[in-house]
Parts: sequence; C-alpha cells; structure tokens
Amino acid sequence: MTQATAREKGFALLIVLWALAMLALLGSTVLVTARQDAQVARNLRDAALLHAAAHGAVQQAIFRVLDQSAQRWAADDIPRVIRIGDSLVIVRIENESDKVNPSIASVPLLRALLVQVGADPVTAEREAEAIAAWPLGGGVPGQPDATTVQYIAAGLAFAPPGGPFANLDELDAVIGMTPALVARLRPHLTVFTDSDPDITTHDPFVARALAAIGDTTVGAGPGGAQVLAITADAHGPGGSRFTAREIVRTNARPVGRRYDVLDYEQLWPD
Repeated sequence: MTQATAREKGFALLIVLWALAMLALLGSTVLVTARQDAQVARNLRDAALLHAAAHGAVQQAIFRVLDQSAQRWAADDIPRVIRIGDSLVIVRIENESDKVNPSIASVPLLRALLVQVGADPVTAEREAEAIAAWPLGGGVPGQPDATTVQYIAAGLAFAPPGGPFANLDELDAVIGMTPALVARLRPHLTVFTDSDPDITTHDPFVARALAAIGDTTVGAGPGGAQVLAITADAHGPGGSRFTAREIVRTNARPVGRRYDVLDYEQLWPD
C-alpha cells in the first residue's frame, strides 16, 4: 500500500467517523425534542383535566347549595374535598354578604376594617377616606373636584372615575394604598353586594370591625337570593394544580334560571 493510498483510506475513515458522530448527534436531538414535545402534551392534558375538575367541582357546589334537603351545603367557608377522576378538589363556599363593599361602606367601617388588617390608625383614617372618596370623585370636564385635584397634586396620571369600584383591582389605584395593604384588605371586600354585612358575618375581621364601630345589627338571616364565592382548588398527579373562583348569585327560584354567574377568575397559587 502506497503512502497516498493510506492517506486516502485514513481520510475516508475520518469522514465515516464524522458522519456517524453527526448522525448520533442528530438522533439525540430528535429524541430530546420528542421527549420535550411529549412532556408538553402531558402538561397540556393535565392542565385540561384539572381545569375540567375545578369547573365540575364548582358545578357540584352550586348544586349542593341549591339543594333543599338536609344534604345541602352552606356558605360557611369550610373546605370540602371532592374527587373527580384522578384529581382532588378542595372547595370553599363564601357568602359575599359577609364582606364589605368599598363602594358603599362608611368611612368608620372602612377605617375599622383597615385597623383590623394591620394598618396603623393614621394610615387607616387616611385610606378609609380615600377609598370612600373613590366613587364620588370626578367633577366635570375642565373643573376637577377636590379629590381629582388631590390625585393631580400627587403626580398621578389618573383619578377616581366617579363611580363604584368595577372590581377590587382598582384598589391598587387608590391614592396612598400599598400592595401589602391591598393584599391584606382584599379578602374581606366584595363589589357584588348592595348593603353592608351584619354582625353575624363569618369573616372574623369584618365582625370585629363592626363591633369596633358599635354596629350590632342582625340581618334577616339566610334565605332568598345569595351571592356566593365558590373557590375550587384542584390538585392532580405529580403536584399539578389549578385554582378557579366563580361568583354566583342564586335566584331563590324553585324552577327556571336558578343562578347566574357574575364573575370568573383563575387564581395562581403562591
């Protein structure tokens, strides 16, 4: 074998080895991509199953609330566990009437509630007045009212719209409110009621706030239409999780449309 022939064979062997290496690399890439695609598909399937489980649990809770037998569920915020397929769903039912509507609450009630969630008295007084002023702000074009002037003077690019809170996210825009204070206050508020809670509320913070201002009013009690917050926290295999909340108004009718969904949101776990 000549030296040239040996070099040619060595070069050919090198090409073969490089080709095999490239094929191995390509095969590994295809395998990894296939595994990733399969994992994505499993994640999508699990998410769909959890979504369906949470929605099914909410529907079961509505059915139980409307049930007139001894098996009916009350809006008592007690966790109830439902198994749907491979998912365990923890369901809580809250009566929105137990909470405070910031669009209609008085300054004393708002101040007392702010103190109950940890605000100091000075902050509680200031923010109670700011929350109460939100639905009243606005003025007319070219003639802003005192509340709007206050927001302008603070360098803010927005001001109260002069109407009730559309949702609780608007609390973040109230002058002086901090994310931490909003987070503590928000669980005790609602925008779906048209009257203040009474002393029989299941919310201990609201109950103490009512007692602090001397409001010991007792309402008519359960019966008639109710506005309920139903939270379904679905847990699936492998630690997957999906949480949803529906605000439902029962219509207190034995037949026909027995409830209406007022709001729906997905909640992200901490």
